[in-house]
This record gives sequence, structure tokens and C-alpha cells, in this order.
Amino acid sequence: MTYVIHGATGAQGAHLAALLAAANKPVVAIARNAGATVDNARVVVADYSSITDLAEAYCGAEGVFVHLPLGAEDDRRTYAHNIVAAVGEARPQRVVVSTSGAVVDDPGSPLQEQADSAISTLISGLEDIDVSHAVIAPRMFLENLLLPSVIEAVGTEGALRYPLTADFTVSWASHLDVADTAAALFAQPDVTGVVSVGHYPAITGPDLAEAFSARLGRDVAYEAISPAIFGTSIASLIGAGAAARVAGLYQTLATLPDNAISPESSAQKLLGLVPRTVEQWLADIGM
Repeated sequence: MTYVIHGATGAQGAHLAALLAAANKPVVAIARNAGATVDNARVVVADYSSITDLAEAYCGAEGVFVHLPLGAEDDRRTYAHNIVAAVGEARPQRVVVSTSGAVVDDPGSPLQEQADSAISTLISGLEDIDVSHAVIAPRMFLENLLLPSVIEAVGTEGALRYPLTADFTVSWASHLDVADTAAALFAQPDVTGVVSVGHYPAITGPDLAEAFSARLGRDVAYEAISPAIFGTSIASLIGAGAAARVAGLYQTLATLPDNAISPESSAQKLLGLVPRTVEQWLADIGM
């Protein structure tokens, strides 16, 4: 029996693949390009656009980890339909989905994904075919703080600049926390539905800066910046269109009281997993 990992060369899947391999679990890494290599894993080339490719990769799997790739929403919606069809055909024992930060567990929030979005299509499709599954729902990734425009100012100016007001609280999580949660969900198939991942109680920007200060051994101060300035700072990295969408997200966040998970659906309660503190995360990534 194998564990099939989508994105095993990427930010979330790589950590999970390494974690499972370290536990002597057989890992199959899904790659879209021939020539990809993943340590201690067998690489299978499968395209999201091919139900046949995906079903062959999932066949006989004990677990499948899925998160949708970035791209046009119409393409992502097609990928979601294909993944569901392939799961229905191959019937792996367990499927674990990461929302990658999309909000699927707060129906009253303007951040909640629409029913016809790609990630909602994927989740509802898995529910319809009655396969054991769970959904990992982080809110905001600590890795966002490693964007060059953010982390360089920490190093050169002692300033942690981010487009959230100083009193806005967030349930931050890391890609490492997602991997830990996915591994736990593979091991505990009785836990189903949405599992929220992130700090609870949620923390503020100054809390982040305090953790940076403690880890780096020098003062780091938090500075709130506007979503527009933040969007401009990342445009050269991700493109003007994507940067505008990111800025729009933070403009929406500015209208909300927080971006916090619910303790009732948290990994802390459902799995006994506590996410890394910011200082622990910084140590784990070698800062």
C-alpha cells in the first residue's frame, strides 16, 4: 500500500513526502513533468487533465494527498472534477485535501469559497462518492513572511511589514504544520470532515515581530502597510494580475475582525496537534 502525494516537489507536498518516507511509508510522488525527482519516493507522471493518469496513480493507494495547483479557476475546476472522477474509479482508502488557505469552514464570512469554486467542487465531489476523506483548512501561511519584500526588510531594517493592522489576529500555520496534520489524518481515518490548522488563540502582527526578535536576537518591530503597497511590492514576483488579487484579499481582510480558525474544528481538538509557534517555525526553517 502506498501514499500518493500531489505536489511532492512543492511547498506543501514535499514536507509530507519527506515525513512519510522517514516513517518508512512507501511514497508515490505525482509530477506533471518527466524528469522530476523526489528523495525516497517513486515518481509517477500524471497530468491533472487526465482522469486515466490520475486513476492509475491512485489505484491501490492507502492514502492520497491533494491540493489544487495555482492557475485559472476554470482550469482548477476541471482538475477538481478529474480528481474526483479518478478517486471514484480507483477507490483509494483515504483522501486528504489541503485548501491551501481557501476558507471553506466559515459560511458567514465574505472569504468563504463559493459553491462552484474549484476547491468547493473538489470537496463536494468527494462527499458525493463516499470515500473516506478529510480537509485540512489553514488560514494563512507563515511562509508568506518569507517573501523577499517582507523578509529583506526584517534583515536590513528590523521591520516586519505586512498588510494587516497591528490588532488584527490570524491563525497562522506553516507548510510543516499541514504536513504533520496530513500524516496524522492518514493514521486516524476516523477523523473526517474539515480540520482547521493554525494558531488558536490567533496572534497579531506585533506577536510575529516579537517571535522574530526572540529568534534573531535583535529588535524587530511590526509595521502595518496598505494592501496596495504590499501588492506593488510582490508584482514583480508573481505578476501584476496575481498581485492585484492578493491586494484585494487583504482589502477584504481589513473589513473583518480577524482571520481565525474555530477551536471546535481545530487540529488541536480533533488530533491533539498543536501548530508550531512562530519561533519554533523559524528554527525549523533554519533562520
